[in-house]
Amino acid sequence: MLDDGTRKSHSVAESTQFVTGFFKGLGDRKSFSELVTSLYFIYNAMETAFDAMEDDSVKQLDFPELRRLPALQEDMEFFHGPQWRESIKASPATIRYCDQIRRVAAEDPYLLIGHQYSRYVGDLFGGQMMGGMAIKSLGLKMGAGTAFYVFKDIKDTKAFIQKWYSTLNDLDLSEAQKKAIVDEANIVFRLNIDVFEELGGSPVTAIWQMFVSLLQEKLGLA
Repeated sequence: MLDDGTRKSHSVAESTQFVTGFFKGLGDRKSFSELVTSLYFIYNAMETAFDAMEDDSVKQLDFPELRRLPALQEDMEFFHGPQWRESIKASPATIRYCDQIRRVAAEDPYLLIGHQYSRYVGDLFGGQMMGGMAIKSLGLKMGAGTAFYVFKDIKDTKAFIQKWYSTLNDLDLSEAQKKAIVDEANIVFRLNIDVFEELGGSPVTAIWQMFVSLLQEKLGLA
């Protein structure tokens, strides 16, 4: 139900200017650091909610291997320096996203399953590609600023995803709850699209950065 019910939203998210440009190698450091900043606020809200969670369904799907906050803190220091907590602020779209997480956690906590699905499963499936493209197009040294995309405690992504889906499918949920979770997952995609649409980036800067990165690679400097 989640896969089928969010397919259109997933396609729209992949078609945003930021994502399509990024996978063409036209990402720039400023936009990418802004994305990392948004993700920090989002995952802080989400994982803080999980820590206080009493809903058993959400807790069963909260695998520690998926937690992203420590990795994001590492990336934030890379992009913003050691005093990063004092210099960052959430964008309007990010604030709306975090507000939705907190509202759901307070009112209908089981709906956080839609957030777990849309974020963690998507991060696992697409994370390695996104991280690899960031390294290449932004000229980053391996691993620097891309810890978010590395699930170091998951050795077999396919097997882990199957385990996660199996746990999901074994949950004791009514049909009405299942439908509500799918609806919430679509809201998450919409909120994520709003975050992407905030990210501008300069194509000229991005093309120059890609040229420099390729040149360094050819000269053996990367």
